[in-house]
Amino acid sequence: MTDVALRYDADLGICDIALDGGLVATDDGLRTAVLISLFTDARARDDDPLPQPGGDRRGWWGDAEPRVAGDETGSRLWLIEREKIVPDVLARAREYAEAALAWLVEERIASAVAVEVEAIRPQTLAIGVTITRPTGPARQRFDFVWEATS
Repeated sequence: MTDVALRYDADLGICDIALDGGLVATDDGLRTAVLISLFTDARARDDDPLPQPGGDRRGWWGDAEPRVAGDETGSRLWLIEREKIVPDVLARAREYAEAALAWLVEERIASAVAVEVEAIRPQTLAIGVTITRPTGPARQRFDFVWEATS
């Protein structure tokens, strides 16, 4: 399967379509799927504290009518974008990333997904994702820097 490749800009905290010699680049691996899973805003759960009480619960518009009940795109990482990076927030970030990537195992694209999260600066997370393919020891690692806003 080939996807349009996305490029993640850690300084701006955004993804954009990658170009290769003026043409849209493609990605036949997992990088684009991982980027979409982590950095698309999933809808906040009813019990999630919002960054602004009473604010928008966000979520990707395509999840309004999912083909599979409960299927959801994205992560809830956006919920911690204004929080100080303390151990509890690191644990939540890992939980949110693991939940966002769980579909890779459910769909048998991966046999295992491991997520590591660490603070590398007061408002900056490093997110490491290691994906093990079901066809053997082939592993892919993706590293991202996520900057919280204050």
